[in-house]
Amino acid sequence: MRRPKITIVGSGNVGATTAHWAAVKELGEILLVDVVEGMPQGKALDLMEAAPVAGFDCRLKGSNAWEETAGSAVVVITAGKARKPGMSRDDLAEINAAIIRDVAQQVARYSPEAIIIVVTNPLDVMTYLAYKASGFPPQRVMGMSGILDSTRLRTFIALELNISFEDVTALVLGGHGDEMLPLLRYTYAGGIPVTQLIPPERLQEIAHRTRYGGSEIVALLKTGSAYYAPGAAVAEMLEAVLRDKRRILPVAAYLNGEYGERDVYAGVPAIIGRNGVEEVLEIQLTDEELAALRSSIRSVREALAKIV
Repeated sequence: MRRPKITIVGSGNVGATTAHWAAVKELGEILLVDVVEGMPQGKALDLMEAAPVAGFDCRLKGSNAWEETAGSAVVVITAGKARKPGMSRDDLAEINAAIIRDVAQQVARYSPEAIIIVVTNPLDVMTYLAYKASGFPPQRVMGMSGILDSTRLRTFIALELNISFEDVTALVLGGHGDEMLPLLRYTYAGGIPVTQLIPPERLQEIAHRTRYGGSEIVALLKTGSAYYAPGAAVAEMLEAVLRDKRRILPVAAYLNGEYGERDVYAGVPAIIGRNGVEEVLEIQLTDEELAALRSSIRSVREALAKIV
């Protein structure tokens, strides 16, 4: 059976780790693309040589040529500059905008039916640029944000309660930045609302750590940003698309009236399947939560206005 082609643009830590998770899940044939000669080829070969030991069965290849990406089912864009200590995600906007526009145009040229998943920061802004530059329907362009933010919240809740990570579900909405909205009312441990298990003041501390989870890792690494959890989050999106799982996942999706917002990308719950964003789900929010979500989206618009 012919397997779908997954192209990952950028073979740095995030791109290579995404390839690792996708290979372990046997989601398709994987192509790493990068402007640095030898890097994608070397990492693809190294990872493929792990297949006999790790027990996965898919082919990996590296390339510096766009022509090799032709016919991709999904293209993951991780290319761009990573944050350094003291930098916000928005500080990367002008640096990465030109890269994203060029990549999106190449994707449209060689894989006109592909679905694009954007990982490059500032994520919501870059996803919008990829949508515009590709000319694709908005449903076929989305960003990895809410899954990563939600899994950080899930991790911190599990650690707080000393329970299995598997038993925690959570939802984080809004822009992938410091104004993201951890929805504690929609966070559960074994089906029990965490608001019944953790005192309110402690929950707020966990929410704050979630908002700055990426900055915490950047400060610790000093020379890079997170890649294990982002790569795993992308792999979950890839699986939902390529296996048409119709998962409900928080992703950066195009809003066309949902939550009172239009012509912007932001983290919201959506059904993800073969066609990309099959449906944006509009959940009930309190007035305070809706105000916080709109404030977060306003920050996305402000960052976008500086480069569009």
